[in-house]
Amino acid sequence: MPDGGELTASLEPPLHAFSAPRRLVGEALGTGLLLAIVIGSGIMGERLAGGNVAIALLGNTLSTGAGLVVLITMFGPLSGAHFNPAVTLVFAMRREIGWGLAGAYVLAQLLGGVFGVWGAHAMFAEPIFQLSAKFRDGPAQAFAEFVATFGLIAAILSSIRFRPEATPMIVGLYITAAYWFTASTSFANPAVTVARSLSNTFAGIAPSSAPMFIVAQLAGAVAASVLFAWLLKERATS
Repeated sequence: MPDGGELTASLEPPLHAFSAPRRLVGEALGTGLLLAIVIGSGIMGERLAGGNVAIALLGNTLSTGAGLVVLITMFGPLSGAHFNPAVTLVFAMRREIGWGLAGAYVLAQLLGGVFGVWGAHAMFAEPIFQLSAKFRDGPAQAFAEFVATFGLIAAILSSIRFRPEATPMIVGLYITAAYWFTASTSFANPAVTVARSLSNTFAGIAPSSAPMFIVAQLAGAVAASVLFAWLLKERATS
């Protein structure tokens, strides 16, 4: 494809070659809807669970996993449905998206995520502007985010290599599982982490905890990218 493969960076094979502005709007809109799902389902779950945190987390989990399947199916052929700076970083490392466009993707994801959080607050009559007071600190939490993001990138790279049509379902199912097998409930996304720091609700994270999460997420993404570049490389034929 032209321009260093910039039209091919997708979790699904793109159906058409869309312009950069359309792709950026797709990334912002998709990330915003993802954060509205994460924050909104967290608020709803907490309100309905009667103090049972497990039930609230289950509602948050199922909504997020299902929402990801829908959003990736919608936006995958348009923008690649990254919705995640760690995913965009991996595609840039693989030279499937140019670094300039990758930077614009990250900005779109961050802005979309923030507006998605504010939209969720508005739907539930919460104060629009908030900062989370939910601390998620410690090496175990950081390692959990490394593992969560490593697994997410592994799932994406493996699915687009072997079963690209199944990628939306695979990503949604992985995040659903990772909510429960990681101590951090699997943020696995720097844009999500930043946006969730702006919500003092069930799914929030204190701003002081966010940098540790983001470093761990980026480290996990790079590690998975390097390993799976080798693991999925076909043996040369003579």
